[in-house]
Amino acid sequence: MWFSKLKTAGNWTWFYFSLSLLFFPLFPALGAFGLILVLVTLWLNSYDKMINSPLNQGLGVIAGFLIISSVRAEYSQAAWLGLANFLPFFALFVAFRYLITELIQLRQLSWLLILPSLPIVILGFGQMFAAWDTPALIEAILGWQLVPQGIPTGRMSSVFIYTNFLAIYLAIALSLTFGLWLENWQSWQRKSTKLQIPILLLLTLILIVDLSGLVFTSSRNAWGLAVFGFMAYAVYLGWRWLVWGVLGAATAILWASFIPDFGGTQLRQVVPTFIWTRLSDQMYQRPVETLRITQWQFCWDLIRERPLFGWGLRNFTPLYEAKMNYWFGHPHNFFLMLSAETGIITTLLLMAIVGSIMVQAVRFLLNWSGKDGQLIFFSYLIAFNSYILFNFTDVTIFDLRVNTFAWILLAAISGVVTKSQKI
Repeated sequence: MWFSKLKTAGNWTWFYFSLSLLFFPLFPALGAFGLILVLVTLWLNSYDKMINSPLNQGLGVIAGFLIISSVRAEYSQAAWLGLANFLPFFALFVAFRYLITELIQLRQLSWLLILPSLPIVILGFGQMFAAWDTPALIEAILGWQLVPQGIPTGRMSSVFIYTNFLAIYLAIALSLTFGLWLENWQSWQRKSTKLQIPILLLLTLILIVDLSGLVFTSSRNAWGLAVFGFMAYAVYLGWRWLVWGVLGAATAILWASFIPDFGGTQLRQVVPTFIWTRLSDQMYQRPVETLRITQWQFCWDLIRERPLFGWGLRNFTPLYEAKMNYWFGHPHNFFLMLSAETGIITTLLLMAIVGSIMVQAVRFLLNWSGKDGQLIFFSYLIAFNSYILFNFTDVTIFDLRVNTFAWILLAAISGVVTKSQKI
């Protein structure tokens, strides 16, 4: 019954896409295989339309610049491998923006993205409090490892290779869940039905579980995004009480974290220790090479030396190790990393394309003409903007699932807006 609802007008491509996406977080290989089949099908069926789109042609230009950057790279092999984090996802975005064009699909897609978060966080709790591990056979089948106490130790990572990937996934899921919850709540208030009560209870459970998981990731970025999301909904809905409540709680936490001499010490008796010590960075002792400011300064120096085509994708790591004698995977800022590795032109082009989609999406929202679906579309804007904000202080493209989710969100936003402009 559930999967029959996922089909729209007998569209089996959408059905297989939905099934693949549902499996993807917990069974990445199977989910990825299904998504690739859908991707190839869409390209074969709509090739002419895809290549004639100015937006898609813009991505083609960026792909060309990425290839030129790889040819000129300092470490060529790493750069060519780095293309895998971009070019397949350009193809994914181009295809899926023609698949996801209806508001009803956004609603269904939200469910597909948030339902796996429930078992993922439960596995995370088992990891943190019961030292759950994955047997070798299960690890080989599912493609991920559950490490007792998380990665790094003391921070929930669940089925992801690092806690920050779980954090951004949960931040996205939280935004979409809240959108579904609000829509169902408003619908229940207008016309109460027995079906909506269990749906609201399930969404409430997912909200609580995801929020709890987000806390145990100890990701300051994700904590801030949770505040951003709730504030955005509160402002959008005109809930002044929630605006002031979130502002008050955030002020108290920040005061306890950074202003101990002027009442912050007393607030630390109320604010949980692991929150204010994590925010103030007193929880860990960090070498200067691991500080974000050090990485960002290094990126800026690289940009100044090669501003046009950069040093090559994935070249930050070997260059940083050669200079600092310290291995570090990425510089904790996607935009600085991309500028250093591929050049300013490529970065600005990508920002222009994504920015144009978001501007059109905001205009579409402000001029909304439909009777429903507005909250769902707004939740997609919050979810994708959360992803963008997260990448100002981290880099998430190296995780297959997170990178895929981000491009699907953008494709969904673009697809719905583009379809509305043709009506």
